[in-house]
Amino acid sequence: MATHKTTSAKVVSVEGILGGTPVVAGTRIPADTVLAEVRTGKSRFDIFRSYPSLPADGIDACLAWEKAGRPPCAIHS
Repeated sequence: MATHKTTSAKVVSVEGILGGTPVVAGTRIPADTVLAEVRTGKSRFDIFRSYPSLPADGIDACLAWEKAGRPPCAIHS
């Protein structure tokens, strides 16, 4: 039986956090920063070590957001 990996972390935009820059929900970590780390070839271990508040599936959430064409994030106030 095939299993599908689901991601519970999300990329969101919150007015009061970094001026509405898309971030990983529950953090102040910009999604673009995580993606830049991935592009430079940093290992997941090193990314998580650099950003200890990043949820376990935060990298996957950023990659999914990018793959979806960086759609506008839900804006919360």
